[in-house]
Amino acid sequence: MLKPADPGPQGEPPIAELVSELIDEGKGYARAELGVVKAIAAAKARALAVPAALFGVAFICALAAITALAVGIVLALAKLIGPLLGGLAGLLIFAAIAGGLSWYGYERLRRDL
Repeated sequence: MLKPADPGPQGEPPIAELVSELIDEGKGYARAELGVVKAIAAAKARALAVPAALFGVAFICALAAITALAVGIVLALAKLIGPLLGGLAGLLIFAAIAGGLSWYGYERLRRDL
């Protein structure tokens, strides 16, 4: 005849209850860790907001400077060869610069990957 399972020392909770507590504590720990990660990410995002805005404004100013340079070149060429040919020459100059930079970037990308 089989003997009933020994309940163990009195006062100890059953294993199912211990496992349930362990799972609940694990869930709580995971939530706390997720909260820490979210807090760190939010702090880093706040720290990067101002520098990102400054870089954006600097980029817009650089675009304005390049536009002013292009207009100056076209106007200088317009005095020498006329407005239409000056505009076309400016277009060719800046298209060549853009093409060269694009080609160089493509080659660097192919080489590095």
